[in-house]
Amino acid sequence: MPIAYPVTFTLPARTELIDAQNWYEKEVPGLGRPLPRGGWHRGSAYECQSQQFPIVHKSIRRALLRRFPYALLFVIEADRTLTVIACFHGNRDPGQWQRRA
Repeated sequence: MPIAYPVTFTLPARTELIDAQNWYEKEVPGLGRPLPRGGWHRGSAYECQSQQFPIVHKSIRRALLRRFPYALLFVIEADRTLTVIACFHGNRDPGQWQRRA
């Protein structure tokens, strides 16, 4: 049986996620709802299989979102908590989130 680990968002990551949701909602009402709300849902592939995602910088892993050109960049803490450090659009300069590492 898969194990779900706690997920936390840094303030910059939470802000980026909310900004993305708001942008999609403004474009097409209801479209922003499928984005994760405040964290990954219990039992999701992100939580249960977090080590399947590639390390893209130091110990930071990248999980691509379905249907949206965004990635959640996260680290697996020693206590197995997943800490999301960025919700980043694929066309932005990765140097912006890499400075958070």
